Amino acid sequence: MRVLGIESSCDETGVALYDSDRGLLAQALYSQIDLHAAYGGVVPELASRDHVRKLLPLIRRTLAESGLNPADLDGVAYTAGPGLVGALMVGAATGRALAWALGVPAIAVHHMEGHLLAPLMEADPPEPPFVALLVSGGHTQLMWVKALGQYQLLGETLDDAAGEAFDKTAKLMGLPYPGGPQLAAAALKGRSGVFRFSRPMVNRPDLDFSFSGLKTQVLLAWQASTRTQQDMADIALAFEQAVVDTLAIKCERALERTGCRRLVVAGGVGANRYLREQLQERTARRGARVYFPRPDLCTDNGAMIAYAGCLRLQAGQSEPPVVTCAPRWDLAGLPPLSPALG
Repeated sequence: MRVLGIESSCDETGVALYDSDRGLLAQALYSQIDLHAAYGGVVPELASRDHVRKLLPLIRRTLAESGLNPADLDGVAYTAGPGLVGALMVGAATGRALAWALGVPAIAVHHMEGHLLAPLMEADPPEPPFVALLVSGGHTQLMWVKALGQYQLLGETLDDAAGEAFDKTAKLMGLPYPGGPQLAAAALKGRSGVFRFSRPMVNRPDLDFSFSGLKTQVLLAWQASTRTQQDMADIALAFEQAVVDTLAIKCERALERTGCRRLVVAGGVGANRYLREQLQERTARRGARVYFPRPDLCTDNGAMIAYAGCLRLQAGQSEPPVVTCAPRWDLAGLPPLSPALG
């Protein structure tokens, strides 16, 4: 089955072609970073308009690179939520219209399921059941994946998501948008131990997160410092360590409570070097294993949508000929893809 995937939930336009027999055939991605940089954050109306301008050219480019024609498609998958409603509508309307014109089924894909399933496109994919850490600019969740399509929420952030905390903290110190990658880059030059911030909620028995208080700690430390480049690097490292340690501690607890030895990490923050190192070390000590998608599949992309859509289309699921999207969408409410394995 050959499926075209469309991702337009926020500020990146992604298109990809996935073949159930041959794997990922082609993908294209356009980032709106330059468009939103002047405003210090995503402007929803501008994001929607830019998706309109870029989506069809990206579809044509992806088809050309794969050597396929529209008539060769067996299905179309598009991100239907969560995300910015205007941006979602662009992808949903385009995907549903294309499927209708070609006479093939369309499937609405949950953005976070796309992230969660991205590691399964790698050469050595994890087998369910497993624990999944979904960590991005808009979400920080721990999920118990009983089987593909069967998800149970174990814990989530009560305020800022981890990626959001990275971006907001970077902005506090004057780093340009998007701040998260800039902060992580500054942390590479930091000196460990110069600053130390709390690990929020690690003394509580639950698996929830909270990162908003770290921003205040960073702001106070930054205001009290001499505000040199080295101060920035030291504070960035201390912040990164606090966030990563918190995520790692909660992941270990989730593995212990479920009795599972497989951890999947997905979402934009999953590309963070320090997070990868820490989780690899901690899971290895427990006799467990952590799975990451390749870095270019951590951020928003069309490949994860094409893959997730392909699985659901193969399971016989599809959408009626209407255009719908869900800016808020509970991952645990999705229909199953296969029987539970544990």
